[in-house]
Amino acid sequence: MFALDVPPRAEPGKGPAFNAVVYALDLLFPLIDFGQERAFQPVGSGQWVAYGLVLAGWVLATTIATGVSGALSRQ
Repeated sequence: MFALDVPPRAEPGKGPAFNAVVYALDLLFPLIDFGQERAFQPVGSGQWVAYGLVLAGWVLATTIATGVSGALSRQ
């Protein structure tokens, strides 16, 4: 999605070069910062895809934290 519809820069001329895969990973993993999420601001349908990736990332992080804490409490 982001390779076909590159989001515009948040601040023109500043930030890293755009990489669609790294941008998607930056949205998906809430605890890791690759610098792409802050540098680019999606618009239109790309914004909704970005919201979905952020939401999925938080669900994934919460699920992993719950699983780890459950495994540790059994020991």
